[in-house]
Amino acid sequence: MLIERDISEELQTLVNEYRVVTILGPRQAGKTTLAKTVLKDYIYSNLEDPETRHLAETDPKAYLAELNGKVIIDEIQRVPHLLSYIQVVVDESEIMGQFVLTGSHQLSLREAITQSLAGRTAILHLLPLSIHELEKAKLGFDSMEEYCFTGFMPGIYAQSQRPTTAYANYYQTYVERDVRQLIHLKDASLFEKFLKLIAGRIGQVFDYSSLANDVGVNAKTIRHWISILEASFIIFKLPPYFENFGKRVIKSPKYYFTDVGLLCFLLGIRAPEQIRRDPLLGQIFENLIVIECLKTRYNLGVPPDLYYFRDSKGNEVDLLIQSERQLQAVEIKSASTFHSDQLKGLRLFAKITDSLAASWLIYTGDKHSLSNTTTALNYTDVRSIFCESLHKSHPRTQSMRR
Repeated sequence: MLIERDISEELQTLVNEYRVVTILGPRQAGKTTLAKTVLKDYIYSNLEDPETRHLAETDPKAYLAELNGKVIIDEIQRVPHLLSYIQVVVDESEIMGQFVLTGSHQLSLREAITQSLAGRTAILHLLPLSIHELEKAKLGFDSMEEYCFTGFMPGIYAQSQRPTTAYANYYQTYVERDVRQLIHLKDASLFEKFLKLIAGRIGQVFDYSSLANDVGVNAKTIRHWISILEASFIIFKLPPYFENFGKRVIKSPKYYFTDVGLLCFLLGIRAPEQIRRDPLLGQIFENLIVIECLKTRYNLGVPPDLYYFRDSKGNEVDLLIQSERQLQAVEIKSASTFHSDQLKGLRLFAKITDSLAASWLIYTGDKHSLSNTTTALNYTDVRSIFCESLHKSHPRTQSMRR
């Protein structure tokens, strides 16, 4: 089954504006399918293929000469020096959308892109499926527990895979293989312990030293491992918002898994009904909402600009969304019933800033207007927070470019 991706329109726009478009995202998120579906007339080349990769590594000019026309090159991070040769080709031809590149690791790619394709490529980020995309395809669920347990990897839906088996294979095939190799860690059990400890800390203000003690390594090592997970799109860093608040606010980040299905697998959740009883229910739901917001931003072609706020007294807002100089504040609760005390953090934040445009309570209940500026919104409608305001402040001609 082919599921239409919300980012398709932005990709089609970019290939008419840039000579190269680079699609970044985690393994198996659908980058190849997206490119092939939107750009049906493009030639396709996969650098995971050993023979193709060997030619690209040993004779890049001959490799590119064989690709006559507009081309999709998959997993470009396998041969990053190829970008220098692509630069020469696009500078000579100046054909818009001549190359569409995909990659699943940011660190090496971003450095190579900065050196070779600065000003020549636009960057898109494709994450796994969103609730909106699943509902459009009539594949949505009736409960947030089913969404969280099943996760959002396209293969689960396209091939009717069982979630636990799918994420076990995903972990062993991609996460453990790719990431453990990148951090040069031979001990698979230590790596698994490290990941499960992160899973237990999602949505918390992150303490590198505490995690280092629990894993049995130093804090510097933990920072390095975390950076690799982030660059491989396994986790997402939510930075604190401390502009104009000085020393009163917490300045450590929070982390969330880019696919909540992988999070549930690492937490040992093996059925949707377990989630409602899990002590981390609130954090799992928070992870779902934060990443749904991130997907929406990326699918519209704009930077994340997502933050959280917490001051030294423990006053907190789960999510802040910045558009130009205005903020939207989001409180995330797994409850289905509204209570006024759920708005405590939003009210306190409204008193200390003059840039708050709107505030939202995201929960599992029905939509309600709580005041002129505050709305209670069902979790399946998260996308509606963004679309109108983003199209006003970030028209497509100003979409994220790099």
